[in-house]
Amino acid sequence: MQLKIHEFDLPLAHTFTISRESITVQKTLIVELEEDGYRGYGEATTNNYYGFTFENMAAAIERVRGDLESHTLEDPVALWQQLHPKLKDNPFAQCALDQAAHDLWGKKLGQPVYRLWGLEAKNLPPTDYTIGIDEIDVMVAKMQEFPDWPIYKIKLGTAHDLDIVRALRKHTTAIFRVDANCGWSAEETIRNSHELKKLNVEFIEQPLPADQNDAMEQVYRDSALPVSSDESCIVESDVHRCVNRFHGINIKLMKCGGLTPARRMIDRARALGMKVMVGCMTESSVGIAAIGQLLPLLDYVDMDGALLIRNDPATGVCIEYGQVHLPQSPGTGAALR
Repeated sequence: MQLKIHEFDLPLAHTFTISRESITVQKTLIVELEEDGYRGYGEATTNNYYGFTFENMAAAIERVRGDLESHTLEDPVALWQQLHPKLKDNPFAQCALDQAAHDLWGKKLGQPVYRLWGLEAKNLPPTDYTIGIDEIDVMVAKMQEFPDWPIYKIKLGTAHDLDIVRALRKHTTAIFRVDANCGWSAEETIRNSHELKKLNVEFIEQPLPADQNDAMEQVYRDSALPVSSDESCIVESDVHRCVNRFHGINIKLMKCGGLTPARRMIDRARALGMKVMVGCMTESSVGIAAIGQLLPLLDYVDMDGALLIRNDPATGVCIEYGQVHLPQSPGTGAALR
């Protein structure tokens, strides 16, 4: 295989604010693996919270250049296992390579990745559309830019969270999901849950900081709504820790290291009786196309990242009013423009 690393700045359509930060441009790294004339693409965005920059991701990928260029791809899972000892401290870099390897694998075999896994593109869950924190009238305007969406994910973690949801509810009958990104206490979560249930909120995502395990047990018992993990479930070993603390998990491909470990996390969560969601981290269509391969395995999905940016450098899945249409082309369907 031959390796190329691409760097892109992805200007956002709006300043994107969650409980801990605001961004206007998302930098991303896209990996290209070429073999026998086929090109596979994978992606990882930079992230201040987790400490992954373009520079440290690119450096990690360069450390395995020799492994890649001496390798003939037959099985992306085997390649993940081979590279993991050198990349275990940089799962974002490993994610980009794992997505690219799966895309290349599918293109070499002439099939979409999900079909090679034995899956069918039927009964796919719709994706939500995310509304970042802002002034209430601005949040309403953001929602109205994507009218008639079936599900909106509302970022919370302010002093007036219930006012935000009440205001948005006046403008749509769609399902709401709320994500506090570690911004609430246990008492606040439980109290809010009763009001949010009246406002047709489906579930609450990661209300407490990830280290507050005992408090999450209280929330799990007393919340009027189901709760889903995010920051509390990063890698495979975290899944069992979510039992009796969360009703479901939200897997992020970059945080766990790619499609290979994500599939294992899905299987483990199912065995433990939990719901499964996969979320995005403001990727371009390269990363969103990789998430799309997992759709037949999921209860919920948050894959609106490419809809939040102004200059998508790639093509991939098509999303219309929340409904995801997987490409019939081989691999993940991702391609650089």
